Order: sequence, then structure tokens, then C-alpha cells
Amino acid sequence: MRPTITPTQLVDRALITDLVHEYCRALDAMELNALVALFTDDCVVEYGPTISSHGACALRHDLGRMWRWARTAHHTSSNVLVRFADADTTLITSAVWAWHEAPDGHTATATGQYHDTVVRTADGWRIAARRQVLTGNDAGFTVDIHPMPRKADERTAAR
Repeated sequence: MRPTITPTQLVDRALITDLVHEYCRALDAMELNALVALFTDDCVVEYGPTISSHGACALRHDLGRMWRWARTAHHTSSNVLVRFADADTTLITSAVWAWHEAPDGHTATATGQYHDTVVRTADGWRIAARRQVLTGNDAGFTVDIHPMPRKADERTAAR
């Protein structure tokens, strides 16, 4: 049985989905102040085993690495799944597709998911924790992102 969704939760889902999409827009535009404003001051963000930021100030500094891409980076988010833990906390899973172009013209593309904890603050919904996992990439993408965990193959587990 599906849980009942209240009108407030419908509005919150729309606001949270906008938050996910705004992250991609701000990152592509390299509007780092706008991007960091989407996170809580004490956020924890993990992109990979060796790439993490603790706090909004550290996140702003760390995302400056995106300036290495010559022309642009393009991030597209979709499949936003919002699960309410309580009235002020949600667990979000969203898909991301990211294309990047380096100064020498080579490109790097990756697909993955963001696993977020989003909390209601006095300023609206903000990302308190984010973990990125990689579901696929081309040869040009060499950033060490957490791999997507997968369930074991049921066909071989029964043997």
C-alpha cells in the first residue's frame, strides 16, 4: 500500500526537485555562491573515496576544480525520488548525466546518482548530505567516484 501524500508534501516535492535541478544549473554556470547556498553550512558531500567536502565553505573551494574544464560542463538531473523521513527531512535519489570538455578538446562523460539527505531550514529545503555514485562513464572520465553498489547476481547465488 502506498503512503498517503499530503498537499504540503506535493509542494515540498516540487521545491526539492527544483533544488536538485538548480544544483546542476548553478554548477554548469560556475555560480559557486548560488550553488553553495543550496547546502547547509555543515553539509557533508562525498563524490568519491578521495573527494569529499565538509561544510559549505569547503564545498565552494573544492568545486572550484570544475574550472579545469575549458568550455563547459553540462549536468542533467532526472528520476528524482523523494522519500520523507519526517516532515523536515527527506532522502533523495536522483540520476545525473555529466558531460565535460577539457582544454585540449577531449571530453569526459559520466552517469550516476546523487543520494541526498535534504532538510527543511528557515531558508527552505537544503542539502545536508550528498553521496555521488557512478553508474557508467566513457574512457575520458577518470575521476574516482564511488561505484554504484549492485545486488549480487541471483542466478549465481543459488548455485
